[in-house]
Amino acid sequence: MATTPNRPIKAGQVKEILYAWEGKDKQGKVVRGELRAGGEAIVNATLRRQGILVTKLKKKTYSSGKKITDKDITLFTRQLSTMMKAGVPLLQSFDIVGKGHANPSVSKLLQDIRADVETGTSLNQAFRKFPLYFDALFCNLVGAGEQAGILEDLLNRLALYKEKTMAIKGKIKSALTYPIAILSIAFIVTAVIMIWVVPAFKEVFKSFGAELPGPTLIVMAISDFFVTWWYLIFGGIFGTIYFFFQSWRRSLKMQRFMDRLLLQLPIFGSVIRKATIARWTRTLATMFAAGVPLVEALDSVGGAAGNAVYLDATIKIQTEVTTGTSLTVAMQNANVFPNMVTQMVSIGEESGSLDAMLGKVADFYEDEVDEAVASLSSLMEPLIMVILGVIIGGLVIAMYLPIFKLGAVV
Repeated sequence: MATTPNRPIKAGQVKEILYAWEGKDKQGKVVRGELRAGGEAIVNATLRRQGILVTKLKKKTYSSGKKITDKDITLFTRQLSTMMKAGVPLLQSFDIVGKGHANPSVSKLLQDIRADVETGTSLNQAFRKFPLYFDALFCNLVGAGEQAGILEDLLNRLALYKEKTMAIKGKIKSALTYPIAILSIAFIVTAVIMIWVVPAFKEVFKSFGAELPGPTLIVMAISDFFVTWWYLIFGGIFGTIYFFFQSWRRSLKMQRFMDRLLLQLPIFGSVIRKATIARWTRTLATMFAAGVPLVEALDSVGGAAGNAVYLDATIKIQTEVTTGTSLTVAMQNANVFPNMVTQMVSIGEESGSLDAMLGKVADFYEDEVDEAVASLSSLMEPLIMVILGVIIGGLVIAMYLPIFKLGAVV
């Protein structure tokens, strides 16, 4: 089965389509397969040269699937590792995983990679044709495994690395999402009270003919502002959030600013820093254990950390290591790693077990992140309840004060 990598179609270039074919070989045995070509005539001619008489031929179409996520790639890596350890051939492993996947987009991706490998392309080169899903770290580790003949072990390490990284990201997101969601709901509830409930009370208070308490007047003034300018308030808030995230995604300066700011946050900054160190050390441990040279491994480590501060520090460390400085001294000069991390790295360098020590550091900080997220969840729940109680309770009391005052007079 032949294939070519996906690429933009230039003028005069024929668009290639994936065909599913069935035919008979020289011995009369029924064979099946897939072939990417510019038309049915090319498929027939190509297979005829291979001694195959085509009996059935049709275009292979894929139903539109969901977006391919990091979770999909992690699951694929684990499944491929498991099958290869069980002795299943590489191409057959791709068939099993691809055809059994619930997302058609993943199935198509794996079939394209399988087709490349079947034509003689190395596995890591086939992965490199899809940089959106397989980063340099992934491809470098697969390449190292192919060269050393330990692809199954490297895939297992890679699957473990991606599982742990995804778990840390999930914990950080859950820790940040919960308070944001609750406070957003509180804002919506407050807006509803201001726009619809308070004006109803205002009409009632007009009939009292008495002077209203200060808190009630403040709430009514805020309510008038909400009623008059609600579209500007909601439009401004949602517009600001949208443009903020767009600039965060597109602007390198904004990303660097936010990365530094996140590390300085009073409560969450410590958790984010620990998660970043865990990813950094886990990535370097995985690369070093695969036999990738230290200077080359640092190319992938900075980007995998997911923070511009640690990316800059990694570039500085790589420059110093290239000139002969030890990794421990270079990390100390970067001033972004706790003393415990540099001490463990120093022990690893002296004992010749740097990958094991880095792995232990990663395990330690992953446990720290787990504990910190659990503590944050316990702390945030009562704190958010207090905030909601003060906001909603304050509004209720402010609106009922005139009624209490009227009752006291009566």
